[in-house]
Amino acid sequence: MASGIGRHGELHQRLIDPSHLMACAVAAARGKRRRPEVARFLLDLEPNCFALAAELREGVWFPGQYRTFMVTEPKPRMISAAPFRDRVVHHALVSLLEPHFERRFVAHSFACRRGKGTHRALMRASSLFQRRRFVLKADVAKFFPSIDHELLKAAVRRVIADDGLMVVLERVIDGSNPQEPVMSWFPGDDLFGPALRRRGLPIGNLTSQFLANVYLDQVDHAVMDRLGFGHYVRYCDDMLVFDDDRDRLWDARASLAAELARLRLTLHERKGGVHATHAPVPFLGFVLCGGRRRLARASVVRATRRLRRQAAALSGGLMALSDVSSSVAAWRGHVAHGTSPGLLMRVLMRSGLGVVDSSVIHEEHAASAPVPAWTVA
Repeated sequence: MASGIGRHGELHQRLIDPSHLMACAVAAARGKRRRPEVARFLLDLEPNCFALAAELREGVWFPGQYRTFMVTEPKPRMISAAPFRDRVVHHALVSLLEPHFERRFVAHSFACRRGKGTHRALMRASSLFQRRRFVLKADVAKFFPSIDHELLKAAVRRVIADDGLMVVLERVIDGSNPQEPVMSWFPGDDLFGPALRRRGLPIGNLTSQFLANVYLDQVDHAVMDRLGFGHYVRYCDDMLVFDDDRDRLWDARASLAAELARLRLTLHERKGGVHATHAPVPFLGFVLCGGRRRLARASVVRATRRLRRQAAALSGGLMALSDVSSSVAAWRGHVAHGTSPGLLMRVLMRSGLGVVDSSVIHEEHAASAPVPAWTVA
């Protein structure tokens, strides 16, 4: 049963407020102002937001056509880009829904939440690698393509009772473009059951990232409250559960698989399992082992290739030095969360960017420390 949040339509009233939509448009445009579609919308920001508010108020707004493209790193995935005016609606929805769900989310879920993120998850996991003997690593097979629309809507409606806002959110969910096909049968299904269920959220939507946490929230609570594992880390569909009893973790894996099946999700069979924490375990692009964190080889290879492309673009006048320096600084910040002296300088030298901007290369990276063999592409 819904908690009554938004029962009198106050969330929908805030959603259709043009000033709220203008603030969300500015947020959605951050870092993208040079893109033609974004620039056009911002050029007439006020009339565009008033028109969007009118469509939402009158119930005639529907999502537009997605633009899709494939990425191959770190693995092949289809990315879907919604029209910018739809992204404004996505930001408006999440800004209104997030506070009501945030208080329900467990502290150990780190993806797409304020004050959390990849590096906080990494630090939490690294700490638990030093405090517990074993870790269960698990992730969901084809997570975003498998999210069931009706189960997702029901999860939101358990908290939100505002019908006006829910109509808009459900149009976003139902308007998801076709994702990678997933055919899995669960208890109670007949032969054609899976084919008749709408499922899949587009990777790339802010709403998809937020709704992924809503969908898996009951799994978080099952692990921590019902199964009693307080040492837990989840980033999107990647999960780590820690304990000193190996057999208890194997039992937890079976319970986790059953909990996911209630959401019509399955564990990835070829990934995960129970590992000793003194052995290397991959997580979020790093490899954790006891108190050590090293960047995974695949991450180093990808970074080297990307920086080589940027070096070529810089030498050809296709990329500004400031943009390359910003990219190097961002990657330096990422590398800093590992424990690999000399890695940054080694990768920069291999990519041809060793002297691109001395201000982003600290002296410790220039030291002649030996470079582990796994850093060699």
